[in-house]
Amino acid sequence: MWPNDIQAAASKIIADFTARGLKVATAESCTGGLIAGALTEIAGSSAVVDRGFVTYSNDAKIQMLGVDPATLAAHGAVSRQTAIEMAHGAVARSEADFAVAVTGIAGPGGGSTEKPVGLVHLSATGRKGTALHREMRYGDIGRDAVRLATIRTALEMLTEVAQTAV
Repeated sequence: MWPNDIQAAASKIIADFTARGLKVATAESCTGGLIAGALTEIAGSSAVVDRGFVTYSNDAKIQMLGVDPATLAAHGAVSRQTAIEMAHGAVARSEADFAVAVTGIAGPGGGSTEKPVGLVHLSATGRKGTALHREMRYGDIGRDAVRLATIRTALEMLTEVAQTAV
């Protein structure tokens, strides 16, 4: 179902997290649950994937993840600040050791000069406070391509942030 590189990355996360007794949560906007889907495609993922939050609307980000309405008002849904709050909210509202969050504009419409189609903010964090952020500008490469590129980056970030766990 998934491209080979995504399947391999997800398999590696499931194997590593299983061996280390770690759990993960996802907080997704523009990917609509596809990161959780890629992880749960792997046999044995139930030992690792605690839950996924699909928070497409601002209200969902506020209600499900605790994103501050002031953050959304000041920076918008597609911002570094929102992605970071989404990741922290996912960890706080789950049993996960690590979480990854994504928010962006997959297109084909919805972009602006300031926030063009293909702009995605990603954040990964752990319970011990380690946090990563990446701003990706994939460009107007098509909705599917933006979403697949986002999944790849999110899985890379999960692997990277988990390396901080003792």
